[in-house]
Amino acid sequence: MDLAESRLNSLSKDDHSLRNEIIAEYLPYVSRIVNRIAVHLPPTVEIDDLINVGIIGLIQAIERYDPSRDNKFMTYAVFRIKGAVLSELRSRDFLGRTTRRKIRSLEKAYLKLEQKLGRTANDEEVAQELNMDLDQLYQVKRMSSISFVSFEEIGYSSREERDNFINALMRNDSDDALTLTTIKEIKAAIAKQIEELPEKEKLVVSMYYSDEMTMKEIGKVLGITESRVSQIHSQAIMRLRNRLRKEGLIDDD
Repeated sequence: MDLAESRLNSLSKDDHSLRNEIIAEYLPYVSRIVNRIAVHLPPTVEIDDLINVGIIGLIQAIERYDPSRDNKFMTYAVFRIKGAVLSELRSRDFLGRTTRRKIRSLEKAYLKLEQKLGRTANDEEVAQELNMDLDQLYQVKRMSSISFVSFEEIGYSSREERDNFINALMRNDSDDALTLTTIKEIKAAIAKQIEELPEKEKLVVSMYYSDEMTMKEIGKVLGITESRVSQIHSQAIMRLRNRLRKEGLIDDD
């Protein structure tokens, strides 16, 4: 049990001083999480606004964390912070309908060419298929990898449904057999499909999600540019999304 968890055991609703101490301790994690997401965002999105939203997610984590459950506060807090930031981005609809259509067209183009060629299509082939130049292609790919799978795509649209899903995911238990089955299916499918990724994509996904490294840090380890890491990450996410869609685990809109 870390220091925050031990203090949360004795935290009361009126103990603002202790709550502020815990918030201050975890602020660097909020900043790191937001900056990892910001790599994929257009420059028009204010990072400070997202950090404020992330802090709200952290406060919610402090208020809702149950030390008796079998999960660490750090894990729960990171989940809540990311969720708050991504929810804010979705509510702003910063991508816009046109960009969302481009992202979906891009995913379909990769899938179509993969089936046609019997191999993974390269960026030049996809750009030609979509009548885009490579810079436009990379921009859409970067935007597409902000969120791997949305709640809506797996059938959870209301706030109550999302909260129940999050709680079940964190505790790995649920009174709802359908939710538990969905979680197990998605976890198993993602693990299987990650194992089948090309080696470099698998490595980037592992370092980014499991090791919580930034794109810049991954680039230093692999001896490639941050931009190239971003491209590899986007390609991996698109490949995984297409495979989950083919298995019927996310909606094919």
